[in-house]
Amino acid sequence: MDLEGRTLARLRAAVGPAYEKAVLLIYACPGKVILTGIGKSGIIAQKIASTLVSTGTPAMFLHPSEAAHGDIGIAHKDDVIVAITKSGESDEIIALLPSIRQIGARLITITAEAESTLSRHSDLVLLTPVEEEACPLNMAPTCSTTAALVVGDALAMALMKLRNFQPEEFALYHPGGQLGKRLLLTVRDLMRTGARNPAVNQKATVQEMFSELTAKHLGAVSVVDDTGKLVGFVTDYDIRRVVGEGKNIFDMKIRDIMNPNPVRVNVDEKAFQALKIMEEREKPLAVLPVVDAGSVVCGMIHLHDLIDKGL
Repeated sequence: MDLEGRTLARLRAAVGPAYEKAVLLIYACPGKVILTGIGKSGIIAQKIASTLVSTGTPAMFLHPSEAAHGDIGIAHKDDVIVAITKSGESDEIIALLPSIRQIGARLITITAEAESTLSRHSDLVLLTPVEEEACPLNMAPTCSTTAALVVGDALAMALMKLRNFQPEEFALYHPGGQLGKRLLLTVRDLMRTGARNPAVNQKATVQEMFSELTAKHLGAVSVVDDTGKLVGFVTDYDIRRVVGEGKNIFDMKIRDIMNPNPVRVNVDEKAFQALKIMEEREKPLAVLPVVDAGSVVCGMIHLHDLIDKGL
């Protein structure tokens, strides 16, 4: 750890104009970024390509051996190729130089050797000074791959800032993650609608309300007027309260039981916001009526619907 930490300190001191030029070259690239490398450097190249493409920069990994047998055809003159190699003498990548030159793509090399073959044939060289590997034999790529990884991360993060990459865009590229779900899913996506949405007219009988409440299994029912607007909400708690007061609930009107000013959520609100509304109250809620901008009931959303989606 100490050896790799010292490598990163030397790397930080080596950052200069070439790094800024590399960021700007990739930022202005009308095509894609192609990462390549062999062995452990290839694995680092794959990770950097993945980080770039998930943060707003079109990128891909190209295995140099496959490239030498036709896959270099994926490259275009509008692309930027980033080669990762500690020595700068990887035969598999050097073999691609004539094709890269003919295609017209720009070449950036991340290497520890400024005078290497690849360095001499690159448009830009990002030096990663490595005095020794952490390997006891000073052979297995350790400090060198860490340095290359950090350079790749730095490029990706600088590009994110230049592109003003926002959380909503990150979520768009990560729909399976928790952040993606929180920023993409709306109440509309998860609410119960149609026959699954418990709702009764305010003129209905208490018996009809009970029937709707029991049939839909959500523990609540929205009360609407003739135009479908929300005028009240009845939950299991409201029913227990009335019964606990010793009243004959079947002699009552729905308006005498319901909450006339219930907490509600807009149909286009983020689903995560609905979860916060439910959980952050002094008395948490398990269910919310869903309305549109005109307060017309659109559906109902249950806490379990949100939790099941990983929010």
